[in-house]
Amino acid sequence: MIKDNLNEVRDRMASAARRAGRNPEDILLIAASKGVGVERLREGLAAGIRVFGESKVQEAMPKVHALEKEAQWHFIGHLQSNKAKYVVGKFELIHSVDSIELSEEINSKAQKKEIIQSILLEVNISGEKGKFGVMPDEVMEIVKAMSGLTAVSLKGLMTIPPYSESPDDVRPWFRMLRELRDNVMRHGVCPADFRELSMGMSGDFEVAIEEGATVVRIGTAIFGNRKGS
Repeated sequence: MIKDNLNEVRDRMASAARRAGRNPEDILLIAASKGVGVERLREGLAAGIRVFGESKVQEAMPKVHALEKEAQWHFIGHLQSNKAKYVVGKFELIHSVDSIELSEEINSKAQKKEIIQSILLEVNISGEKGKFGVMPDEVMEIVKAMSGLTAVSLKGLMTIPPYSESPDDVRPWFRMLRELRDNVMRHGVCPADFRELSMGMSGDFEVAIEEGATVVRIGTAIFGNRKGS
């Protein structure tokens, strides 16, 4: 089932990319694997998945240790500062950095390990109360501050738009994140490789790709309904 679902998702991603005049190979698929056990992840690996996205440190670490050499791992859930020590160096990219303080903690842990940790800045693009992420009008200054950290590499932006059953309803939020990234790049306050837009999940990834997503985080459409999702 995973293989069939994966092929369908990839076909839909490619179609969305072509509609936008983009190269499908420029978009990274992350299989969001919260609630998925190691054996099903092995099935996913056999089907061709190479990047998994985990959301909770306690659940993620046993999977990472079991499959560390076989897969690449991204951390896509909310990260508390006191859990950064577990994530730094184990995950290729941390998507959910939502404060300067968290980026500084990641920087400190990466310095101790003598590595460069790649991160994204999470933006609360719609300003919803109770959601994680910095406000859009804070992005420029925060990017400038994070870009000065020596053991952190800021690669771009991430967002989770307001929920809607209609993918087209969230299109403006994806477009806003792309325009925000482009504006930051125009002002030259970011690193040269500040280009990633992590946006789009199972219900709206095609619209996200049409609006410029470089990374999509897809769980249900690949694994089906999962425990805790």
